[in-house]
Amino acid sequence: MTKPRVLISDKMDPNAAKIFEERGCDVDVITGKTPDELKEIIGQYDGLAIRSSTKVTKEILEAATNLKVVGRAGIGVDNVDIPAASAKGVVVMNTPFGNSITTAEHAIALMFALARQIPEANEQTQAGKWPKNDFMGVEVTGKTLGLIGAGNIGSIVASRALGLKMKVVAFDPFLTPERAIEMGVEKADLDTLFAKADFITLHTPLTDQTRNILSAANIAKCKKGVRIINCARGGLVDEAALKAALDSGHVAGAALDVFETEPAKESPLFGTPNFICTPHLGASTNEAQVNVALQVAEQMADYLVSGGVTNALNMPSLSAEEAPKLRPYMALAEQLGSLIGQLAHGDLTQISVEVEGAAAELNIKPITAAVLSGFMRRFSDAVNMVNAPYLAKERGMDVREVRHDREGDYHTLLRVSVKTDIGERSVAGTLFGNGTPRLVELFGVKVEADLEGHMLYIVNQDAPGFIGRLGTTLGEANINIGTFHLGRQEAGGVAVLLLSVDTPVPTAVLETIHSLPGVKRAMALRF
Repeated sequence: MTKPRVLISDKMDPNAAKIFEERGCDVDVITGKTPDELKEIIGQYDGLAIRSSTKVTKEILEAATNLKVVGRAGIGVDNVDIPAASAKGVVVMNTPFGNSITTAEHAIALMFALARQIPEANEQTQAGKWPKNDFMGVEVTGKTLGLIGAGNIGSIVASRALGLKMKVVAFDPFLTPERAIEMGVEKADLDTLFAKADFITLHTPLTDQTRNILSAANIAKCKKGVRIINCARGGLVDEAALKAALDSGHVAGAALDVFETEPAKESPLFGTPNFICTPHLGASTNEAQVNVALQVAEQMADYLVSGGVTNALNMPSLSAEEAPKLRPYMALAEQLGSLIGQLAHGDLTQISVEVEGAAAELNIKPITAAVLSGFMRRFSDAVNMVNAPYLAKERGMDVREVRHDREGDYHTLLRVSVKTDIGERSVAGTLFGNGTPRLVELFGVKVEADLEGHMLYIVNQDAPGFIGRLGTTLGEANINIGTFHLGRQEAGGVAVLLLSVDTPVPTAVLETIHSLPGVKRAMALRF
């Protein structure tokens, strides 16, 4: 089997390349390429490992004909066009925990630097001025820290602040009361945080909802003398408004590690008294640089070699341990999705994925993605588990997941149902003991069949002689039948046939079959 090829296009700890090699990948380290130069070579690679320098644009992705995964060694993925990657079927991963402690520690360091005016005192002392009486600091003990964003990094900052005997007030829409109690913080809305906080530190992504969360209006709501720290993302703070608040004295001090435009060659804040800044150093420790490089290599190699998905931003997580167990279920899911995608007509309004028995104990997200992958091939052949959910969302599909604790006729069962403007249809399948997928129900009719290769689907009125006429028609067309599966609701009622055939069934032969007495529908299928 050909080894996956990986390109490391930004400077990274050399041990990352060793991990790729140890785990069965070929790796090239080629840094400093221009976008045009990267476009020329990216088509050779299955994986692309980056830091912040490489910009993975739509144009790069269009040239990446073999690319399966982009791995960002770090948290921020502002330099990756995730919608374009999703549409292309490329997994985008980051390493959200590799530099968490480093970034949290930098925020605490900047808080102390503000509280004791360390940069200014250092500068004047080294100039020989000995300005002992010019710098009156404040203690952090007993002060209130306002935490905007209580995720991984925010929670580490909170624990460090509590260790310094500070009080912590946190705003985060996803912070539950139980988690707030566990962290030892007070959950509050923004206005309450602004009114209480002596220091404010930001640890939230930059989104449409968080952009300029510290606007002029919100800064005005803050306690007079507040000190503001941002080690998260530029754009969370209105820099012009912060400059005005520093000049007026409403904000006693501010420390930014990030800017709206980077690298920040100029800023209205530069030279402002009581303002300190660093050049995006949140993740800049030896430990963090090593950690994120090794972590991204491990994640990418797991995906390329064994199918494990960790810390992906556009695909459900699937551990390397889960992958072998889920693989047969995902194969069944893709087949059922493909089957119902080929057979269901009308405008789709809803698709449901139901699992029961042993399947109900599994991670259902990859199963759903596999169903959508099979189903969405009715729209495009260039569909996989990554871009199928994206395409479904783009088309406004209502996708539902249902678990049933019950165990029915089968030890494990997967059912896929769709609602269209002309009715509801469902198919169901199971796994045999050796993990082989098997269809067991088709539109309410019990039928056992393997779904593979070229197949013929026929709905007819159950009557003597039909199978003979069908066999004669196929034989005269020189089409050989591989397997034959028949199901019916009752004698003389509606019957369903699924035949595997060795070659595709031409349109003319389908028309002949459709004209046979009793045939209601005849379709060629492909798996």
